[in-house]
Order: sequence, then structure tokens, then C-alpha cells
Amino acid sequence: SGRSDEECGSSGHRDVFGEPSGDARRAWRSKFPVLQAAQPAWTPGTHTPTPTGHAWDFNWDKRDPSVLSNGKRKESSTEDPSSEQDNSKPKATRNILLIRHSQYNLSGTSDKERILTPLGREQAEFTGQRLAALGLKYDVLIHSSMARATETAQIISKYLPGVDLVSCDMLREGAPIQPVPPVTHWKPDAVYHEDGARIEAAFRRYIHRADPKQKEDSYEIIVCHANVIRYFVCRALQFPPEGWLRMGLNNGSITWITIRPSGRVALRTLGDTGFMPVDKVTRT
Repeated sequence: SGRSDEECGSSGHRDVFGEPSGDARRAWRSKFPVLQAAQPAWTPGTHTPTPTGHAWDFNWDKRDPSVLSNGKRKESSTEDPSSEQDNSKPKATRNILLIRHSQYNLSGTSDKERILTPLGREQAEFTGQRLAALGLKYDVLIHSSMARATETAQIISKYLPGVDLVSCDMLREGAPIQPVPPVTHWKPDAVYHEDGARIEAAFRRYIHRADPKQKEDSYEIIVCHANVIRYFVCRALQFPPEGWLRMGLNNGSITWITIRPSGRVALRTLGDTGFMPVDKVTRT
């Protein structure tokens, strides 16, 4: 900019961003009231985030080998307890790719009539192409038995030859738990009671660490619904499950959860549709 060090209030001492450092920075900014007014009115001591006190539960899926064996030797076993525990430890990582169904006909009065729109079919094509482009070795493609999820899965499967399609009633859309903050226009109290148990059962069935017998990392695709996916994410990350409605998912989006042998969980992507043209993205 052609300014001398003296004009900048510095004798040449600058930080990695080229700004005057230390006392020089304060002296320089004191010349400009606007910059002075913009100084943050906080200190690290008063604005440090406070831990919730909720520790990570390593046995969240009831498959922690240290809890299962508890170092106890079976009466009929001749193996060393530590060796027995090692044999029961998972060694592979599970990757769960949760796909929200594509746009569908909202005016349908029954599930059979709520099929994908022309745009929805396009979205499923884009999702299938994206999954294929990732170059992963998929083990299975599981989908909700509802029409819109089934159709989405069938289109995606065209791009994943050799991957088995499996339908599951447990993954059907529903209301998993009463959301917080509450939604005034939607209070299916009786539905929460029924759907919640089913969706929780689906979570326990599909979201867990690998079986000890699994030798290689796995990649499983589940095509289902926004409520189900959002609930799964909250539960897997051990966030309050009643916060599921605070997230939004686009049609045909990819949410990727990784579960390590230790039971640690990572959310790699949430509702990714960056692979779709902007004018093809919807959330219905």
C-alpha cells in the first residue's frame, strides 16, 4: 500500500498476517476511533465455553468388549482372559451413508401415490452418480419400504451394480420423539409413542460398531427419510435426541457416519448435495 512503518505505528514488527504486532498494533489502532470501537469486549476468562459434564459413553451400542467380557474367564474356557477379550474386539470400521429420498408428489393421498416427481428422479440419478464416483466398495443398499424411498433406491442401484437391495419396514418415516423446541402446528402425541419405538429399534439394528468377525471396513447405504436420519445423527453423536428437528436435509442428500472399532463416532457429512446443480436442489 506504500505506507511506511512509521505511518502504520510500527518499527517493522509484524505478525504472520502483516499486521503491526503487540504495542505497535495498539498504538496504530489508537489513531482510528472506528477500530477502537470495534475491539472485542470480552476476555478469555469470562467467555470460555463450559463443558456440559456429559462424558462420552463408549458402550452406547452395548457392544464394548471390555464391558461384555469384563475380564472374567468362563469356567469352560482355557484361554487367558486378556486374549479372550482381544478376540472379541471389533477390528473394522463401519461407514453408514444415509440418503434422504428424492422429491416426491406431495399431493398423493396414499403411500403408493407419493412417488417421485420428474425432478426427484433426476435428483436420485445425481445421488447415484455421486455414490459411484466415490469409488467405495458398498456392501449393501438398504431402503425404507415406502414408495418414495424404494424408488430412490432403485434409481441409485443402477449406478452400483452387484450391490444387493434390501427393503426394511423399520426405516419408514415417522415422528421419533417430541422435538424441543416444540412445534405448535404438529402434535402427533400418539404417533410419537408408536413411531419412536420403531425408529429407535431401527437405530439399534443399523447403527453400531462392527462385529468382531468383520475383518474389513464396510460401506453401507441406507435410503430413508429426513426424520429418521436426523434422529440417527443425534443418537449416534450422543446429542440430545429431541433436537432432531433443528437440522434440515435436502432431497437426495448424503449424510455419512463413521463408527470406529473403539465405539467412537464421527459425522463426516450432513445433508450433502454439493454434487447437484443448484437449480436441482430441494427440501420437501
